[in-house]
Amino acid sequence: MSSLVVEEVCKEYPTRGEPLRVLRGVSLVLESGQTAAIMGPSGSGKSTLLSIVGTLEPATSGRVLLDGQDPAGLSEPDLAAFRRQKIGFVFQEHYLLPQCTVLENVLVPTVAAGRTAPEDVTRAQQLLARVGLADRLQHRPAELSGGERQRAALARALVNRPLLVLADEPTGNLDRSTAARVADLLLEVTQEQNAMLLVVTHSPALAARMGRQYELDDGRLVER
Repeated sequence: MSSLVVEEVCKEYPTRGEPLRVLRGVSLVLESGQTAAIMGPSGSGKSTLLSIVGTLEPATSGRVLLDGQDPAGLSEPDLAAFRRQKIGFVFQEHYLLPQCTVLENVLVPTVAAGRTAPEDVTRAQQLLARVGLADRLQHRPAELSGGERQRAALARALVNRPLLVLADEPTGNLDRSTAARVADLLLEVTQEQNAMLLVVTHSPALAARMGRQYELDDGRLVER
């Protein structure tokens, strides 16, 4: 069984005066198949915490273990490989490549790994069918609605079967019905893969669907 262990993570940014303390000893544990939501006011450090957990940003102190490994000591190429193999990201903005088709966008993580096997293409097609985009494979992002672009980004996050899925406001730009559908798919597919899911959100409806809910305020994480 895989696990995510966040131990006493602190994050500070230098300023001309005192350091700006964003995270103050944040700890949490998730295991395979578990889901959690982090809520809190804007500017409370939710996205910063997700970036640290996702190895996009270093912590000032503390550590993050994923599948028993601390990625902090890895070289940049090894860290990129670790992130690609073990973590899937879903952001509020879809970050699809405008010049690529929907199918090509979903396959980007496999291309970055230096290989795109036939089974990768099959999985990408299956995921796109799951998110209702089977008839949009050759479309460009500009030809999709906002909800369709977000669903394509969800398929991209899952194509490499990550151990951990990190979602930063994944429904923030969507209408209510599309947001509910994206939440359904996010939960269904991560549960099928027995992955861990950590969501940052302002939406009480989305947070309520997670197994655990946390509040981040004044740099401290408290379970609700």
